[in-house]
Amino acid sequence: MPLLWAAISAHGFGHAAQVVPVLNALGRLVPDLRVLLRTMVPASFFEHRLRVPWELSAVQQDIGCIQNGPLTIDVDATWREHNRFHLTWDDRMRAEVEAMRAVRPDVVLADTPYLAVAAGAQAACPTVALVSLTWDLVLAEYPAPPDIAGWTLLQSIRQAYAKADLALRITPAPKMELFTSLIDIGPIAEPAASAREQLAALLHLAPGERTVLVGFGGIPQASLPFAQLEPLTSYRFLFDGPIPSDSTRVISTQSLPLSFKTLLASVDTILTKPGYGTLVEAVALGIPLVYVRRYNFADEQPLVDYLHRHGRGVELTKEDFVGGRWAPAIQSALDLPVPATPAAATGAEEAASHLARFF
Repeated sequence: MPLLWAAISAHGFGHAAQVVPVLNALGRLVPDLRVLLRTMVPASFFEHRLRVPWELSAVQQDIGCIQNGPLTIDVDATWREHNRFHLTWDDRMRAEVEAMRAVRPDVVLADTPYLAVAAGAQAACPTVALVSLTWDLVLAEYPAPPDIAGWTLLQSIRQAYAKADLALRITPAPKMELFTSLIDIGPIAEPAASAREQLAALLHLAPGERTVLVGFGGIPQASLPFAQLEPLTSYRFLFDGPIPSDSTRVISTQSLPLSFKTLLASVDTILTKPGYGTLVEAVALGIPLVYVRRYNFADEQPLVDYLHRHGRGVELTKEDFVGGRWAPAIQSALDLPVPATPAAATGAEEAASHLARFF
C-alpha cells in the first residue's frame, strides 16, 4: 500500500492545517493511501479533519519559535533551543533515517521541518518541502546571542532544506532562494460549512448583535481585557481561553457544540494574528478579519498583503488589543466591501497532483 511520511512542524497548528487538505486531496488521487504523521501536533487535531488512513508518531521535528503567548517571541530562548536541537543533530538524523528505512515511504513530505528533508535524502526517499516559510527565514529576523554561532546554524538549516527534491511554495509566502526545484502553488484552505443560524440560536443573539471569534491558533492567548469588553454590547466574543465567571460579553468556545473550524465559518468577524490557516480560510469565506501584528515574523507581511488584496482586513495595534479598544477596528472591518472575486484556494489540489507522481 502506498505510504506518505508527513513531517509537520508543531509551532502552532498552521502547518498541520496546510498539510491536511493536501493529504485529503492526495487520497482522492492515490487509492489506498496511508499516511504516517511524524509530528508533535496532537492526534485530536487530525481526528475530524484527515480523511485518509493515518497513524501518528509523536517525535519532535523542529523548534519553531519560543513564545510568551501568541504575540511575543522570546528571541533569546528561540536561538538557544535551536542551538540545543542542533547539538543533538547526528542522533536525531540517525533516528529519523532508521525510522524511514523501517517503513520505506514512497515520499517524505515536510511542512516545514528541515530534519525530515535531510533524513529523507539520506534514506534515499523522494523528499518534498511544502512551505509557506522556512525556519532560516524566521531566525534570520532575530539577532543571535553572542555565545551562539548564528550564521553557522543558519547555514546548517539551509543546507538541509536544499536537499529537497522539490519545494512547493504555498501562496502567500516570502521569497525563497535555497531550493533547486521550486514550484509555486495556490493558497491552501479547506473551510468548514457555515452554521451561522445554529450559532445565533445557541447564543440567543439580540437583533443586530454581531459575533467575533477571538483565536490565535495553536499557541493560546492567556487572557483578554474582559472588563473593557463588557460595555461593547453590540458584540459577543467567542474565546478559546479561560473566562471569568461574571463575563457577559465573552463566551467560551468550549461551551459550544461546534468545532473551531465551524465557528470560524459562522461568525461575523475574526480577531487574530496574521497566521496562515486562519487568515487564508477567512479570505476564502469572505469573513472580515481584525489582526494584531508581531512585526518580526517572516511570513507576516506576505499574509497581510494577501488579506488586503483578496479579503477584508483591519489592523488592531497591540496596545489597543491589550487595552480592549476593539470596537472601531471591528466596525471598520465589518464595513469593508466583500471582494467581487475572492482568490481560489487551489493549492491543495495542485500540491496533490505533484505528489501523486511519486506513487
